[in-house]
Amino acid sequence: MKFPAPLEEATLVKRYKRFLADIRLPDGNETTVHCPNPGAMLGVAPEGARCWVSRSPNKARKLPLTLEIVECEGPQGHCLTGINTNLPNRLAEEAIRAGALDGIPGDIPLRREVKYGAERSRIDFLAEPEGAPPLYIEVKNCHLLRREDGVAEFPDCVTARGLKHLRELSGMVAEGHDALLLFIVQREDARGFAPAADHDPAYGEGLREAAAVGVEMRALGCDVSTEAITALRPLPVVL
Repeated sequence: MKFPAPLEEATLVKRYKRFLADIRLPDGNETTVHCPNPGAMLGVAPEGARCWVSRSPNKARKLPLTLEIVECEGPQGHCLTGINTNLPNRLAEEAIRAGALDGIPGDIPLRREVKYGAERSRIDFLAEPEGAPPLYIEVKNCHLLRREDGVAEFPDCVTARGLKHLRELSGMVAEGHDALLLFIVQREDARGFAPAADHDPAYGEGLREAAAVGVEMRALGCDVSTEAITALRPLPVVL
C-alpha cells in the first residue's frame, strides 16, 4: 500500500482522546492531528518519538494532518510502526491478491462488509471460491510488541467486539463454512504472534476455543516505510 503523497516528518508530543494527537512540526510549531486508532496504543505512542503524518487534499477538513507512522523502541532497536487502524483491510486484500496466504488464490472473489452470523456482525471479507465452501475472513490490526523474542500480541486492551467476532466465526464453521482470523502486524520487527492473555483473558481463551473448532488463525508481518506499508511476511501463530 503506497501512500498517495510523501509523508511529513514530525515529533509526537502527546496522543489523547482516542482520535487526537499533538505533534511538533520541524519549524517548531505544534498542531493537533487526527489519530486513526481507537485502541490503547501501548508502546507505540511514546512522547518525543519521531512520527510521520499524511496531509489530506480536502481543504475543508478540520484536521488536515493524520498520524500514520511512529518510530518505536523494539527488542532489536528502533522500529517503524503503522498505527492507522483503517489500513489493515486494505493491506489484507493486497496480500491476498499477491498470493501471500497459502491456499487462498490471488484471484478469489471477495465481497466486503457482508452481514453474517447470529449477532448480525459484518465480516471484513467473504471469499466465495467456485466449488468450495465460503470463506469468512476477519482482519485485526496488531502493533503491540513487548517481548524480547519479537512476538507481537493482540489485543492491547479488553475487546468485547473481538470476542463477538470469534463467536461469529465459530458459528460459521459449525454451519459448514470456512473461517479465517487474520492479524496484520504493522511493524517491521515482529517474528511471531500470540494473544495478549494478560490484557484480555477472555479473548485469549476465546482464540484457543475458536481454533479448536476449526477457525484458522494466521498473521502477516509488515514492511513499513514512509513511502509504503506491505503485508507479505507470514508469522508463526502460537496460541
